[in-house]
Amino acid sequence: MKKSLKERLAILSDAAKYDASCASSGTTKRHSAGLGGLGSTEGSGICHAYAPDGRCISLLKILLTNFCIYDCAYCINRSSSNVERARFTPEEVIWLTLEFYRRNYIEGLFLSSGIIRSSDHTMEEMVRIARELRTTHNFRGYIHLKTIPEASAALIEEAGLYADRLSINIELPTDSGIGRFAPEKKPANIRRAMGELRLKIEDAAEPTLRTKRRRHFVPAGQSTQMIVGADGANDATILGTSARLYGSYGLKRVYYSAFSPIPDASAKLPLVKPPLMREHRLYQADWLYRFYGFEIGEITAVTADGNLDLDLDPKLAWALAHRERFPVDVNRAGKELLLRVPGFGTKTVNAILSSRRFRRIRLEDLGRLGVSLRKVQPFIVAEGWTPSRLLERSDLRDLFAPKPEQLALF
Repeated sequence: MKKSLKERLAILSDAAKYDASCASSGTTKRHSAGLGGLGSTEGSGICHAYAPDGRCISLLKILLTNFCIYDCAYCINRSSSNVERARFTPEEVIWLTLEFYRRNYIEGLFLSSGIIRSSDHTMEEMVRIARELRTTHNFRGYIHLKTIPEASAALIEEAGLYADRLSINIELPTDSGIGRFAPEKKPANIRRAMGELRLKIEDAAEPTLRTKRRRHFVPAGQSTQMIVGADGANDATILGTSARLYGSYGLKRVYYSAFSPIPDASAKLPLVKPPLMREHRLYQADWLYRFYGFEIGEITAVTADGNLDLDLDPKLAWALAHRERFPVDVNRAGKELLLRVPGFGTKTVNAILSSRRFRRIRLEDLGRLGVSLRKVQPFIVAEGWTPSRLLERSDLRDLFAPKPEQLALF
């Protein structure tokens, strides 16, 4: 019996939850007020994605279908899985997007899909959805498409004309892992597609000779998603792969998706809780690399096995391993050193640099900036404060590590 639209929406929105790469920051400001059309990339709000500036973006996050001809071992929608299957037509996705927007449920669409028939056939249907939303319905909201590396370059390029962001999944951190767990996917094809997309984005960013205007092509850039924990790669390998991706393909973001074995629906077994703390630490380390001047090697060298400390955030773990670099004088140190102080974010550092031109910074001034004084006190010198021998304490790590919990016996 054919499933209702509501039933299929429940299946395909649930199936999309494993895709992490749907933050909608970075696009151009675009709205329909005074211009006609429908939708906006602005505002507050289905699925919520958080932009780096803290905005909460509501998106209709669905798969076109969870049928798939591939059999990737880590994917719940693999061809050998016996999950309940469903499929939307392009017209249904268009209708859902418009109706959800009119009801003020969403501000945009995140669309991914299993591979049906062929990569080109699936990509054609996704491009058709984006094209008709933009050209037929004048939809001006946010659109993120998860593209398929094996699809033709012409289709991916057309997708870029209508989407705010495109993403191509790198899948796993190593080629050997992909060969083992997703043998139908070719790392060379993934990298080729990402490289071609970068060139097109950069070309569109250059003003044309005739009009001096830049062409509209994926204004929010491209991103990727990496499954972590499926192939045994340590955090040093994962973050090293991310660094190469940022450098080679100009990615806006690498998203990490914690893996845990997911039983088939027929097994009726509870889901294993995914290693979310590891995922969280990887995001923190990624942030240190991108915005705080840390190298991947120094972040991951803190532990012998190349994995991040799950009990402490990466900056604090690094500081405890390099106590000779501290304390830092908040009234004299440069920006690079201040950014390495645990508890100091980029906004805090900028505020310190601005304020100290007029007065010397005291601990209470840092408190007014929202800084955790307990966290920063061992690592700084301020007006009226020195950490004395606090940095030399053998139990300093214990002051920051989570307290042990008594596990329930029954």
